[in-house]
Amino acid sequence: MQIGELGEFGLIDRIAQRVQLRNPSSLTGIGDDAAVVAGNEKSSLLTTDLLLEGVHFDLTYFPMKHLGYKAAMVGFSDIYAMNGLPKQLVVSLGISKKFSVENIDELYEGILLACTQHGVDLVGGDTSASLTGLTINVSVLGECEPEKTAYRSGAKPTDLICVTGDLGAAYMGLLLLEREKTVFETNANAAPQLAGHEYIVQRYLKPEAARSTVLNMREAGVTPTAMIDISDGLSSDMLHLCRQSNVGARLYLDKIPIAKQTFDMAEEMNFDAVTAALNGGDDYELLFTLPLSLHEKVKDLGRVDVIGHIVEPENGAMIVPPNGEPVALQAQGFR
Repeated sequence: MQIGELGEFGLIDRIAQRVQLRNPSSLTGIGDDAAVVAGNEKSSLLTTDLLLEGVHFDLTYFPMKHLGYKAAMVGFSDIYAMNGLPKQLVVSLGISKKFSVENIDELYEGILLACTQHGVDLVGGDTSASLTGLTINVSVLGECEPEKTAYRSGAKPTDLICVTGDLGAAYMGLLLLEREKTVFETNANAAPQLAGHEYIVQRYLKPEAARSTVLNMREAGVTPTAMIDISDGLSSDMLHLCRQSNVGARLYLDKIPIAKQTFDMAEEMNFDAVTAALNGGDDYELLFTLPLSLHEKVKDLGRVDVIGHIVEPENGAMIVPPNGEPVALQAQGFR
């Protein structure tokens, strides 16, 4: 069987079926944004992410400093998606001979900037020669009080569906960079046309994990019933959450937050901004559910929008347009 027949998530499920947790301290394993390990007063959260040149990033337009910053954010976001706070980071690199010492200095400048801004310690890693470009592996250790840990499996019917920030900008930034790369490949003297699109370019090259929302929730005394970070696209990640919680969902199309710059770029490229928001991925925002009784608390959480509600599983996961019948939510994000 080809791996493509299963897809990423089918492969993960296949592996998970063979895994048995043997240690009482291993509270949860495969299936959430991070594993949870029992501690004394707080649980430890552990996550790892792999970024490959040519798959996850293109160095034609990705500055090394930005790449280091984003690599760290990918890991931090997984910890925030468990309602935890990242504390330690380990970075391993596979480096080909095309990279200089100065290139690696720039990469770590971005990593260390991310650590400084999010209160995380870089505590180790590994390096190796590589025959296929640059490979980056980040592993992050975080912590959370057991009663405040948010899993993907806790959503209940009538819960509000909430999302931080805005969606689709990172994908439109990627499309813009790919467009300018194509121009550059045919004319090396052409200057990239990025003026006026700084926001969407930054959203792709230098995303910011939603630390402030997690801190705001703690201050407001709010614990999500379920949470996931939006890395694969809103549609795919909503379906992950529904599957883990055994629920359905109603997402309202006109409630999905999309920045004006995203709409502007989509119009210029004759692309649907809503499609970018639903399926683009790489936003690293948080998608979470709250009990209906906490509706008034949402305003205390910062830049958070209510975009729908949870329903019984037999009602399915649907997207509701402003004028029209609900349509089944399709997992068309990153696979």
